[in-house]
Formats: sequence, structure tokens, C-alpha cells
Amino acid sequence: MDLALLRTFVTVHRAGSFTRAAALLGLSQPAVTSQIRTLERQLGRPLFLRQARGVTPTTIGDELAHKAAPHLDALVEITETGPDDGFSLRTLHLAGPPEFTAERALPALAELTGDDGHGYALRASFGNAEETLEGLAAGHHDLAIGTARPRGALLTATPLCDEEHVLVTSQHWAERIDAGALRHDAAFALKHVPVVEVHESLPLVSRYWASVFDSCPAAPGTVVVPDLRAVLACVVTGAGLAVLPRYLCAVALERGEVVALHEPAVPPLRTYFLVVRTGTLAMPHIARAHESLLRAAADWN
Repeated sequence: MDLALLRTFVTVHRAGSFTRAAALLGLSQPAVTSQIRTLERQLGRPLFLRQARGVTPTTIGDELAHKAAPHLDALVEITETGPDDGFSLRTLHLAGPPEFTAERALPALAELTGDDGHGYALRASFGNAEETLEGLAAGHHDLAIGTARPRGALLTATPLCDEEHVLVTSQHWAERIDAGALRHDAAFALKHVPVVEVHESLPLVSRYWASVFDSCPAAPGTVVVPDLRAVLACVVTGAGLAVLPRYLCAVALERGEVVALHEPAVPPLRTYFLVVRTGTLAMPHIARAHESLLRAAADWN
């Protein structure tokens, strides 16, 4: 069986689209279609079901991808580094949410970029869970960090750490909130306090309200900025309340720049997952980064 056909097949399987696979391979879409049809004729079985938006692998297609992909990745590893290079300099492509990636993941991986003969180049990109998983499946990233566990066997997820969420505001707003009302009916006591969030849908605040207060937030988003670090900065200056990861606001809490408004017995948690394409942990540079992040996460928890 032609390895070039298998490479094209695995790329289509990961990308979920002939068009995206063609872009990744530097081929025309007709060339990719022709190669897949040739492989299907050789096997005597259809490998993909054509749909309006992309393709879906058949059972045979899934089985072939899961058998072939790790070996093709290993061959790529050998051809790019050479058989005797060991941990020679390569590029690791990491994707994840901007705040968590910047504050936790990148510092944990920084030591692996050293000049000790075992380092590698590091490239990071930011995005939401859906974007990062799509990019990983398409081969744009080597590792993805997200809050959604992927379905299917194409991607393999490992729990990385739990993130505790804290309801915070400035001292200015804390002094204006009735402490008694806060203890008895926190949702009502906070309904007039402006909300600072990352999106108009108030994803973090709504989740906190549902989990802790069994209600929905009454106040709309007054300040909406797509980065939790900017949310924290706005809260410090008195813009309102927000729900933030504890690791992100821990220093501000210690300094008194923000105040925790509520300390539930069971705080809301969000789990982060470290995700790779199935079989790619056989590649040394990915395995080394994967191990480093899991080791660092033991301290984060």
C-alpha cells in the first residue's frame, strides 16, 4: 500500500474535510479526492461518507486511521529528526485558552526550550475549546488544553487540573452590599451590582449562580472583555463583580485589591484536559511536554 495514500487518508480523517486536508498537504482538492478514491478501490471498501460539510469516516475508515496514524507519525518523526538525533530541536505547537496557557502552561514548558541539547522551539496559539480541538484534529497543533473532553477515538484526553472559581469584587462594592442579605439571599443582594464578564452570555457568572445560588444572575454584563486578566483589572478598579479562577486572582485577594464575596462549602470547579491526537505521544517532543504539564499540574491542584 502506498504510504503517500495513507498519509493523505490520515490527514483527511483528522481534518474531517477534503478541502482542509488539501490545504494542510499543499495539494489540490481534486488530487486529494483522487487519492482517497484510489485507496478505497485498493481496499474494496468506502473510507468516508461524503456530507454537505466535510466527510465522516466509516467504521473501516476509523479502524484504518487508528492503526495507521501512530506509525505514520513515527515515520515523520524519524524523517524530520534523523535516527540518531534523540531530542533534537523541534517545534511544539500548543493551543489553549489565553489566560490559562499564559499563566500556567507556558511557564511550565519554558524550561524545555533551553540550550541543553534537549530543547525545542515552542509556538502557542489561543482559542476556545472548540477551536483548539478542531485545530488539533486537523494537525495544526500538537497539544491542546481545554475544558471539554473530546468524543471519539481520534483524540485522547487526560485530566490536567481542576480550577476553582471565586466570586470577587472591589472593596468599594463590598462595602455597599448588605452583609445580612448576602448571607440569606446572595443572588438578591447582588442583583444591583454591575457584572464584568468575558462574553455577553455571562458564562462564568451564570454557571456560578446556577451552581451556588440555584438561580440566574439578574444584572446584565456592564463590562465585557474577552480575557479574564482584563476582567480582573476592571474589577480592581471598581467596575463591578466577576467570577474568576482562584489562581488568577489569588495575588489580588492577598493584597486586598479584590474581596471574595462568597465562600461556598463546595466551590464551583472546572476541569482542564490535556489533549493529543491518538498515537502522537510516541513522538518524544510531544511526550516530554505532556509529562511536564502533568507534573506541574500536581502543584496547581
